[in-house]
Amino acid sequence: MGLFILRRIGVMILTALCMTFVVFFLTNLYPKLETLAKTQGNARMTDAQVASWIERNGYSGPMILRYGQWLGVVPGWTRVDAETGDLTGRCIERTATAEEALNAPTFCGVFQGDLGYSTVSDDEVSSVIGGRLLLTLKLMAWAFGVMVPSALVVGVLAGMREGSRLDRSLSTFSIASTATPEYVSGVIFIVLFASSTSGISPWLAEMGWIDGRTLFLGSARSAMEDITFWNFTLPVMTIALYGMGYIARMTRASMAEVMTAQYIRTARLKGVSFRNIVLKHALRNALIAPFTVIMLQFPWLLTGVVIVETLFNYNGFGWTLVQAASNNDIELLLACSIVAVLVVLITQLISDIGYVFLNPRIRIS
Repeated sequence: MGLFILRRIGVMILTALCMTFVVFFLTNLYPKLETLAKTQGNARMTDAQVASWIERNGYSGPMILRYGQWLGVVPGWTRVDAETGDLTGRCIERTATAEEALNAPTFCGVFQGDLGYSTVSDDEVSSVIGGRLLLTLKLMAWAFGVMVPSALVVGVLAGMREGSRLDRSLSTFSIASTATPEYVSGVIFIVLFASSTSGISPWLAEMGWIDGRTLFLGSARSAMEDITFWNFTLPVMTIALYGMGYIARMTRASMAEVMTAQYIRTARLKGVSFRNIVLKHALRNALIAPFTVIMLQFPWLLTGVVIVETLFNYNGFGWTLVQAASNNDIELLLACSIVAVLVVLITQLISDIGYVFLNPRIRIS
């Protein structure tokens, strides 16, 4: 098991380097840098002025060299201003004095925990990412806590009685939930539960069953400061409803297959109760396939909440990713890519390890 984990970690590192280099290459193409230069400087800059700005800010070197500087394995670039004589560089703080500039570290990058500064807001990227990621993790935790148990219950109930009326009803619900995009279900939830002119909220208010004008809030902006049942229910329901259908379908298919296995038939012939057959014999084996699908929901929840966060005005990680891409914020976009890649690789490692524990028959060569 230890050798298996070490091999997986080695593959993870190589994959992370390849993926981050692809993102670094795409975000540092000359048209992107030209747009950044004109955004930071003047929209009417000439080609010579653009080239001067790119060189002055350390974007003119070879791509592989700048990637090494960004990682922190290559010494950061330095430059002496021809007019003022000031020393500037990647590892030198913008407000550093001349003495501090001379004593600046040689290496500064991802491996040193330095993600640079946002090219739009001039804030430290690490502080921006940390705060936004925490908000999205809260949304992910609540959505995951609702989505997974509900999906497993639906899948197990449908798979227990394959072909029954209950199976057909739950399968139809699972397909419908997966086929309904988040921007559709989110709008429907807002109209039904968060509108003061339509849906059930006006009727509930007229009957005196709710104090406010709406049953739930259509905006999760206030949830960034204080999460309540009223401001966080709709975004959680929107994410959970879309994600649970696929897990439920996988669980149903796996459960239906297990229920037809020979050892289940033997248990039935021996007089074991149907409840014990499901809980003690079928359930664990039926969860092997859905476990991988469940673990793959983590990267989807991290980057796939863009629509929900935008729809409900919740400024989390997904919202930050979209803003960084639209504003051509290179440093922030690269930091978002690191987080997304690490989440995918770590959850895949946990999935592989968990798969082995759930099914001991799998051999690790």
